[in-house]
Amino acid sequence: MPDFDTAAGVLAALLVVGALVSGIAGRSFVSLAAIYVLAGFALGEGQLGVLHFSPTSGFVTGLTVVALVVILFRDGLEVESELLQSAWHLPARKLVVAMPLTGAIVALGARWLVGLPWLQACLLGALLCPTDPVLTSSVVTNPRVPRIIRHSLNLESGLNDGLALVFVLAFAEALIGHDFVWWQFVLENVGFGLLIGVGCGLLASWLLPRESGLREGIPTHQRALFALGVAFGSYALAVAAPHGNGFIAVFVAAIALGTRRPDIRAVFAARSSELVEIVKLGVFVVFGSLLTLDGLFSDGWAAVGVVLITLLVARTASIWVALAGTGLDTATKGFIAWFGPKGVATIAFSLLVLSRSVPGATEIFNLAALTVITSIVAHGVTDTPGAEWIARRAQRDDDYDWSSSSTVLKNGVEL
Repeated sequence: MPDFDTAAGVLAALLVVGALVSGIAGRSFVSLAAIYVLAGFALGEGQLGVLHFSPTSGFVTGLTVVALVVILFRDGLEVESELLQSAWHLPARKLVVAMPLTGAIVALGARWLVGLPWLQACLLGALLCPTDPVLTSSVVTNPRVPRIIRHSLNLESGLNDGLALVFVLAFAEALIGHDFVWWQFVLENVGFGLLIGVGCGLLASWLLPRESGLREGIPTHQRALFALGVAFGSYALAVAAPHGNGFIAVFVAAIALGTRRPDIRAVFAARSSELVEIVKLGVFVVFGSLLTLDGLFSDGWAAVGVVLITLLVARTASIWVALAGTGLDTATKGFIAWFGPKGVATIAFSLLVLSRSVPGATEIFNLAALTVITSIVAHGVTDTPGAEWIARRAQRDDDYDWSSSSTVLKNGVEL
């Protein structure tokens, strides 16, 4: 482990450099995520050796837990009840059909190309299921991109982290052993997590007054801290319960709190961006510091094949199956299929697997890492040009009704 002074110096330098180049990064294909990962790689075991983290150390485990709590809570809060009611069709298809199908295709590819045992291959598939809208910010924030695409990708990314985590933890527990029983895992880990999460979210929504003078006296930043307290409180209560799963509890608590208290969702979204960025910075740097060229390409061309299957075959095939019969044209489905980048959730889940010493964790981590790095570059290059292309195409296409608040097909079916 690096000493505190070294780690603090690295953090300070990266915060300063990240701020200075953020404008340039926003206008180019090089994202801040790529810069932080490259910085971690340059300073880590693979190059200069300034940073040396043990994957099983308390620091890496703690950082991973904090990152997952913050990210899952933010994702859960972004699930708006109005959006769920009006624009749930496409995300639901992608979550129920495309996400598990993507994991299955990745697992088959890893089994065929690399020769991973089935459980390890399935764990890799679960790690590479989530998508990250941060790496395609131009797509999900550009108002000229059709609303159906932006909301579909946003809602999918917000929900698939928590859903994928269930499978990640299940396959990890099965690999570790301890007389793993599937139905018992679902009943105890998932069940307790759901119950505690719902209870904490509902209690928190009731506890903070809505219209009284007390509420008016609570500063905005304190309400954001209240929400953060709910996040870590939900995690603590769940892990204190027998076999409870803290991450599931956090995600569910955020959904319950956000749907009942949109004001808390808005406050947390406005006030938490700096915290999320710092946590992601730490995760990206630690992730990069654990990478080596020998490790990334330890499986040779087979590893490259897994990356290509994940980004080009698995996502494309699963989206085509999931969106069949929706009325979306080929170009729109292809656009949605491509913009499913792998990012911070996959990194955090991979670090979690690595810290728990799961059998085969190092090889799985390296395969997931190579996929994430490739995705950061490929989707970073195509983000802005892709958003501009689909925006121009939508403006020329009479199938879109720009006068309404939502996208409507010619046949009048709202998606």
